[in-house]
Amino acid sequence: MKKLLLALVHVGALAGLQTVHYSHAAQSDELNGTLKKIKEKGVIVLGVRDSTKPFSYLNDKQDYEGYAVDLCLSIAKTIQRKLGMSQLTISMVPVTSSSRIPLIQNGTVDIECGNTTNTAERQNIVEFSPTYYVSGSRLLSKRASNIQSLADLRGKKLVINSGTTHIKMVTMLNDEQKLGIDIIASRDTAEGMLAVETGRAAAFMNDDIVLASLAGSSKIKNELVVGKDALSVEPFGLIYRKNDPAFKQVVDGSIANIFKSGDINKIYAKWFQSPSLPHGQNLNWPMSPETQAAIAKISNSPNPADYAPLPKEQLSLVRKK
Repeated sequence: MKKLLLALVHVGALAGLQTVHYSHAAQSDELNGTLKKIKEKGVIVLGVRDSTKPFSYLNDKQDYEGYAVDLCLSIAKTIQRKLGMSQLTISMVPVTSSSRIPLIQNGTVDIECGNTTNTAERQNIVEFSPTYYVSGSRLLSKRASNIQSLADLRGKKLVINSGTTHIKMVTMLNDEQKLGIDIIASRDTAEGMLAVETGRAAAFMNDDIVLASLAGSSKIKNELVVGKDALSVEPFGLIYRKNDPAFKQVVDGSIANIFKSGDINKIYAKWFQSPSLPHGQNLNWPMSPETQAAIAKISNSPNPADYAPLPKEQLSLVRKK
C-alpha cells in the first residue's frame, strides 16, 4: 500500500496539469459512473506496469511511459475536454497481471494501460477498448538450450507471468500432452526475465514484442533467443469498468479517432521504430499486417481468429471449448 500511495502522489505530480477551455462542458448532475467520479475528484487514475516495454514501463527517471500509456493520456485529454475541466490530475498506479482486473473492478483504477489480452471470459467482468495491437506469444530462452516449442520443454521449468492467458493455455496443454513442464508463476516480466538469465528457468513465455525488448536490453543478449513460432494470437485492448456506457463512449471514441486520424502511426513509430526506449534501444519492429487490419477495422472482438490464423497449440484448445 505504501508503494501504491507513493506512486499515486509522486507520479501524479510529475504528470502535470493540462488546461483546456471548452464551452459545452458536461455538468456534474448530468454525469454518472466514472465520468462523474473524475469530474468531482479532478483526477483520472491510470493503471500502469513497471516493466512491460514498450507498452508501459518505469523509465530511468522513474516516470511511466510507453505505447499504451500514450493512448491513455490521449483519452485523458479527451475526457478533460468533454468535462470542461481547466485542470485534470493524472495519477498513475502500478498494477500487475494479477492485480489489474481487481483494481479496475473495485474502482481504484479507471483505465489500465498495459498489454492485456482481450478474451471472451474477461469481457464478462471488464470492458475492452478497440484492439490496438495484435501480438503472438513466444518463448525466450538461452540460445544454447535450442528451445523452439513447448515439446522442447518436456521436464523443464517454464516461467510465465501470473494472471495471464499464457498460464491457462500452457497448463491445459501440459496436462493434455503429459509434458511434465514445471510451470513457475512470476509476478511481472522483470522477474520472469531474471529467471531465464540466472538459469532458474529454461524459458520465459510472454508476448513477442515484450520478449524482444527484454532480450535486446539484457546484459547477456547475445546468449538469448526468441522462438520463431508463435504459440497463440493475442489481441490487446485497454480495460475499464463494465456497465458504464457514457465512459465507454468516450474511451472507445477517443481510440477510434486516434485510429482514423492516423495519429496511431506516429505513436506506434515512436515506441516500436525509434530509439525512444531506455538507453536508446530501438526495437525496429514495423507494424504487422494483423495490427494494421485491427486498427482499420476498429473492433474489440475477443476472438483471436478474427485477427490472424491460430497456431496449432491455440487451435487445439479452441476446438475443445
